[in-house]
Amino acid sequence: MQQQISVITLGVDDLERSRVFYVDGFGWKPVFENAEIVFYQMNGFVFGTWLGMALAADMIRKNERHPAPFALAHNVASQGEVQPLIDRLVASGGRLLRNGDAPEHGGFRGYVEDPDGHAWEIAWNPAWPIDEDGHVTFAT
Repeated sequence: MQQQISVITLGVDDLERSRVFYVDGFGWKPVFENAEIVFYQMNGFVFGTWLGMALAADMIRKNERHPAPFALAHNVASQGEVQPLIDRLVASGGRLLRNGDAPEHGGFRGYVEDPDGHAWEIAWNPAWPIDEDGHVTFAT
C-alpha cells in the first residue's frame, strides 16, 4: 500500500478566526472556502479547517474536545526563520507554547497553538532537507 496522506482536516470553532491564523500567520492561500470549511493546497496533500460541529456530524461522532496530544509540524529552511514565524503566528491569533530553542537531538524548534488549540511545531532541522516544492525528506 502507498504511504501517503491526502487530506488533513482540523475542526475549528470560528472559521474566520482560523482563516486569519493560517492566511496571515503562515501566508497560505485558500483554494476553496464556504461557510463551513476552508481548504489549502499543500505540497502533496490538502489541508482543511472545518467548523468542528459540522466535522463531528460528518464523522457521526460526538464533538470531543480533547483527543490525545499531537503536533503538526511546519519546517523552515533556516534556523533564523523559526522565531519570526512563531511571532507572526502569535500576532495572527495563535498562542505561544514554547519559544524557539535547540533541543538535545539537534536543530531548532518552538511551538504555537492555533486559535482552536491545535499545536504546531515550527522547526528547522539541518538533517531534513526541504526541496524547492516544499517536500521534507527524512534523512537517515
